[in-house]
Amino acid sequence: MSRAEHGRGQGPDGPFPQTALEEAFREHWGRLLALLVAQFRRLDLAEDGLGEAFESAARHWPAEGVPANPAAWLLTAARRRVLDRLRAEAVAARKEPMLVIDAQTRHDAAAVMADPGGLLADERLRLVFLCAHPSLAPESAAALSLRLVIGVPTSDIARLFLVPEPTMAARLTRAKRRLAATGAPFALPPDGPTRDARVGVVTSVAYLAFTAGYAPGSGPDVTRTALAGEAIRLTRVLREVLPGQPALDALLALMLLQHSRRDARVGPDGLPVLLPDQDRGRWRHDEIAEALGLLEPLASRHVDGVAGEYTLQALIAAEHAIAPTAGDTQWHRIAARYAELEELTGSPVVRLNRAVAVAESEGPAAGLALLDGLEDHLPHSHRLPAVRAELLSRAGDREGAHAAYGAALELCGNDAERALLEARRNALDATGAGRVESARDPQP
Repeated sequence: MSRAEHGRGQGPDGPFPQTALEEAFREHWGRLLALLVAQFRRLDLAEDGLGEAFESAARHWPAEGVPANPAAWLLTAARRRVLDRLRAEAVAARKEPMLVIDAQTRHDAAAVMADPGGLLADERLRLVFLCAHPSLAPESAAALSLRLVIGVPTSDIARLFLVPEPTMAARLTRAKRRLAATGAPFALPPDGPTRDARVGVVTSVAYLAFTAGYAPGSGPDVTRTALAGEAIRLTRVLREVLPGQPALDALLALMLLQHSRRDARVGPDGLPVLLPDQDRGRWRHDEIAEALGLLEPLASRHVDGVAGEYTLQALIAAEHAIAPTAGDTQWHRIAARYAELEELTGSPVVRLNRAVAVAESEGPAAGLALLDGLEDHLPHSHRLPAVRAELLSRAGDREGAHAAYGAALELCGNDAERALLEARRNALDATGAGRVESARDPQP
């Protein structure tokens, strides 16, 4: 685990001892990292230095008080640590690959160094496009962007990509080395094919960050709405810089539909509230309206590729949003959309969610049939055995349902979800069949 990872681990997941530091992490991590990269041209030093600065803040701020300008304090502390590393390791004498920094970036960085409280609109965007360099495989680019731009822990990134944590850690290390070796410019790519080619990777980065906010793999949080909100903000910035991209319109619609339910997702007991049980009066209907407006022109024309995937996912989310009650949900339409999405993507996660929809529209036996063979594709996902447990319960196989709940609990690392699974397993005999666990918020 790198110093930067350790600093993140003591952040909102940890948690830091004070809300101010949590807010500083959410608001300033990506921007400060971009500034450090611009100054020192070393991703590894910038990430480690900033992580150490947050560790130092966790020690000093509780005793000394929160500084008037937290970002400036963190930037100064990080710069000192990077300079210490440069002196100690004599980096200047080694032939390390350097990132190329354009003149405008140097000017912007210098301005912010002089006034760290100022805002630069495209700092994080530069970092995202840097991580989306064509020398990196799309999955590596997305994972690296999540780690550097948003600060998502390696363990959660591994869960999103369905690989063990050591595998993801090694992948991130290789991606950083490859990126440094390219001499990639730390600048926005010019308009045209070069920029357009990276849009697919950039959109996947934003959506994976959003997914990390609403499906944390570990810790006590049911949701991390601040992370999801940051992903939405990033997507809005991307739409401003890259207008006329159907993929970004569809992605924003999908995010808004999912995000609109944030106030109803967690109950007073801290446990997740399943989608059918959510108070729809607490949904953000202004965000639903904005999403439906974005989706309307896309639904009436054929879009394929990344735009098609996000459009289908958004149409599925829209079915839930427009249903006045859970009983009014048109599950047969949702199942049909999932069938289209599975044909387009071949994703086992899509098959899992299709099984949920089919179970709702055709019964548990039809849903269970779609789960066959998914274990090989989703070996680390607790949602697969959780869904199987619910469907077996509905089908009257209590023994099989208990065993499936046990398998789900072994794989689940989120405290709140574990508590919900345990409660549902314990209540299985007394309450009879339940609702499908993952149907509370179908995942693409």
